[in-house]
Amino acid sequence: METYIRKSLGMKAHWVSEVVDTEEGWVARVDRLGNRRLKCSHCRGETKLIRGRRPERRWKDLSIRDKAFWIVYRPFRVVCPRCGLRVEGVPWARKWERVTQGLARAIALLAKKLSFKEVAEHFELDWKVVAAVVKRAVEEGLKLRKVKTLHILGVDEVSRKKGHRYLTVVYDLERGRLLWVGLDRKQETLNEFFQWLGKRKARTLQALCLDMWAPYLASVQHHAPQATLVFDRFHVVQHLGRAIDEVRRAEVRRLAHQEEIDLKKTRFILLKNPWNLTPKEHRKLSHLLKLNLPIVRAYYLKEEFQRFWDYLQEKRAQAHLKQWLWWATHSRLQPMIDFARLVKDHLPGLLAWTKLRISNGALEGMNNKIKLVSHRSFGFRKPDYFIAAIYHCCADLPLP
Repeated sequence: METYIRKSLGMKAHWVSEVVDTEEGWVARVDRLGNRRLKCSHCRGETKLIRGRRPERRWKDLSIRDKAFWIVYRPFRVVCPRCGLRVEGVPWARKWERVTQGLARAIALLAKKLSFKEVAEHFELDWKVVAAVVKRAVEEGLKLRKVKTLHILGVDEVSRKKGHRYLTVVYDLERGRLLWVGLDRKQETLNEFFQWLGKRKARTLQALCLDMWAPYLASVQHHAPQATLVFDRFHVVQHLGRAIDEVRRAEVRRLAHQEEIDLKKTRFILLKNPWNLTPKEHRKLSHLLKLNLPIVRAYYLKEEFQRFWDYLQEKRAQAHLKQWLWWATHSRLQPMIDFARLVKDHLPGLLAWTKLRISNGALEGMNNKIKLVSHRSFGFRKPDYFIAAIYHCCADLPLP
């Protein structure tokens, strides 16, 4: 058993003096082997010069059968030629950690499927130990990850807490990989991403898909002016749906006392695509369209705008939008007029859809996975832990 422990933990300058069966589990006591060289904990350089020993320390390892297993050792204070006086670096654990590398890898693998608290309960540890191990694995995984030349990126935000607290997520749409996560959704946040990316790689960007959030646009235009901006189709349709819903709510308030006109349960009927409606919803929509109401004008404007996504030629798409903008601005519906102004202000980014045909659909799917990471943990106390969990579960980082 002593030989197995020594070889499995990679001991070259240490040996297992005894293995004791106690009430808390197996305890393996380790000591220095002869006068062999010890390693510096900072640079991992070898040295024979020592200056005393530190108090006894314990490291938890993977359990043997159903019993806990501990490594007990008094590390030496070594004199490193490069770093000076340091504490000895042991081969079975990383610096500052009180779990062995084998247990740390098992924690990192299980933390991809479970919350920090559940992993801690499984290994009988404190959840902060699990969080520290995951953050360490993410830091080393980001260093080992190779980022290839980037051409098409998607940028979006995801909510991290109530009260409009967000994270910015950058996704490589060409390869389908999570690339970067930053705190908040300000211009400075995306500036940090471009600083991390570097000027050389920023020049290779050909297109970015994002919503019409002004701070994002300002950052992209400053750091990657050569890239084509494509506004995400799903976000544009979301703005359109909100305008339709505002018109519907105004009509509900206006017709509240007229029993012959019933607008209840029509919200999703108006927002759905016609081919997704059930027969019952089709009948209700047909009855609604026979009425001369402002909501009917808004519905026809919505359906006419949706034809834009089918155009393959930019000139024809631009002519269609020009005609639609005239109809919308003369519809006497203030929400539709506001949406038309939004479209007019961001027309080049919308017309780029006809050539590139990219959207943040994959990124929206990644956002659902990120929300699942948050929900299974019932939220995170600090954003650093949440960001580390996102990288660990969604970025496919190599484990150290």
